[in-house]
Amino acid sequence: MPQHYDIIGDVHGHADELVRLLLELGYQRHGQGFRHADRMVLFVGDLIDRGPSISDVIRIARSMVDAGDARVVMGNHEFNAIAFHTAVPGTENQWYREHSEKNRKQHQATLDQLPTRELVDAVAWFRTLPVALELDGLRVVHAAWIEAGIGVISSSLDKFGQFTPAFLTEALRTGSGLHTAVEDVLKGPELTLPAGHKIVDKSGHVRNTVRMKWYEPPAGRTYRGYHFGSDDVPDLAIDPSTVEGLVGYPVDAPPVLVGHYWLTGTPVPLSVNVACTDYSVAKNGKLVAYRWDGETALSAQKFHWVGKG
Repeated sequence: MPQHYDIIGDVHGHADELVRLLLELGYQRHGQGFRHADRMVLFVGDLIDRGPSISDVIRIARSMVDAGDARVVMGNHEFNAIAFHTAVPGTENQWYREHSEKNRKQHQATLDQLPTRELVDAVAWFRTLPVALELDGLRVVHAAWIEAGIGVISSSLDKFGQFTPAFLTEALRTGSGLHTAVEDVLKGPELTLPAGHKIVDKSGHVRNTVRMKWYEPPAGRTYRGYHFGSDDVPDLAIDPSTVEGLVGYPVDAPPVLVGHYWLTGTPVPLSVNVACTDYSVAKNGKLVAYRWDGETALSAQKFHWVGKG
């Protein structure tokens, strides 16, 4: 019999909503975490940044992991935190993630809320997190289940060590296979817009790339129809050369749950075997869980959520 899992979306420091959701799902307080008699929580990553209670979220999630009541996969915010707080060896004041105004702003809530010792301890814990989980016929990853990319990350962790400076050097070297894998798996594959087209993303940054619906085949699609987000994206046919090798997520593959995409509205599966649990709690949306009980076809009825306040 498969385990019964509750897959919880990006929490981003919203501990009150996390506690409410866990209680509504039938979890009871257990030490500093929560426990269910016959279920386990799988967090999709992005526990930190943005929200008001980051320390509490880390404490709850980590306590549940330590007690065997939860697992956590790494989100791009945990990866970014590791890079932000890892100095490049042999340099002064140089970090694997630049301490720029943009990067600091994204991470500021965590910097403000966690004392130095607690922050160091949290980053050390982040280094232990897997980038993907496959349990009892269920897959969980932060942004995209790209089989080849997950394999590259796994082999690189074996080669360089668990998010060590050597790993980060290769992961952040633009053009390396590991850089592409980390970008795809933790941030989602991106589609380059046609020349002359740009959008302003949800953080106010001007971009010429957009997050794509990696789980669907791109053949015959338009840029607007094959991305998550803005209607500013042109409704033009995709240049096939920009999506070579992408064939979508097979419909007969194990179901996969992701976060990351700032969705809104009523949660529904993205496809028969792909669902997202990030419904923008950090932007006055919902904190969402999907209750998985072994099914191969995902169902809108299996989503549960709490709103802000």
